[in-house]
Amino acid sequence: MKEFPVPVVGVGPGSQLEEDSLEYMSMPQGMDTFTAPSLPEPEEIAARVGAHHALRAALAELGAVCEGSGNRVIDLNHLSQEDRTLINQVLGEGEVSAIVKAAGPGMPEMNVQESVFAGVWRVIQSVDGVVVSDALELGAIPAMLVQAAKQDLWEHIPRWQGELPPNVHNAPSLLAELEDQWSHWHVGLPAHVINLTLLPMSDEDIGFLDHHLGTGRVLILSRGYGNCRILNTRTPHCWRVVYYNSQDTVILNTVEVTEIPEVALAAPEDLKDSCARLKEVLEWVEHA
Repeated sequence: MKEFPVPVVGVGPGSQLEEDSLEYMSMPQGMDTFTAPSLPEPEEIAARVGAHHALRAALAELGAVCEGSGNRVIDLNHLSQEDRTLINQVLGEGEVSAIVKAAGPGMPEMNVQESVFAGVWRVIQSVDGVVVSDALELGAIPAMLVQAAKQDLWEHIPRWQGELPPNVHNAPSLLAELEDQWSHWHVGLPAHVINLTLLPMSDEDIGFLDHHLGTGRVLILSRGYGNCRILNTRTPHCWRVVYYNSQDTVILNTVEVTEIPEVALAAPEDLKDSCARLKEVLEWVEHA
């Protein structure tokens, strides 16, 4: 028999030598989902009349928000600590939190925590560590976060003159694009997003960009899928949004021109879902 002219090659798993193995970026492993709040025993909550009234008012106002009204606020300043504790237990902690740093000495700082019911926010203002305001706010996002971002704007936006620093190449053109966008953007227009992850940006480019955009007082953290860190800049309608996976590795780095990034907002369908779920929880509390 003549020698076969083509060498026989094995097929199937393990038959081939692999010199290089593929390495994939780790993806987020956990996702926060709704978990019913852990409530105290019925006899422990029967006397918390103030909390019952506040939660019932929150449900009514949330219904109004779902119908298209603006944000609504429920004042909690007059409630006892026991009533506030019950409210904390009923509402729990959701996936979005935020802080607005004080503008100066003696000025209020604001802490925001979304509850497990999307669109139901606990908003606490304090001065030098002393609470001066405690409220529930119903809406897609607390209004003060947007207002604080507007208050942070530079009166004069800095512009680089002269020779660029070493290794800065693409940031100046991006700043020009952003300025063109924020000078024309208004509420109602879609967000303009620049994905820095896909661009040839050096560390010096990123630093140059952030320096000229500035850093404001608003920090929002979203933990829905991995982690997302949102910072306002000191230029109009401009936000820095960075996404991390569960190993805290940056997987997406963007600049967004919008009123507030969508990832921080409670969606209309989430508000309606929260209304239904909060009603169920309140029925249990009131029956108790």
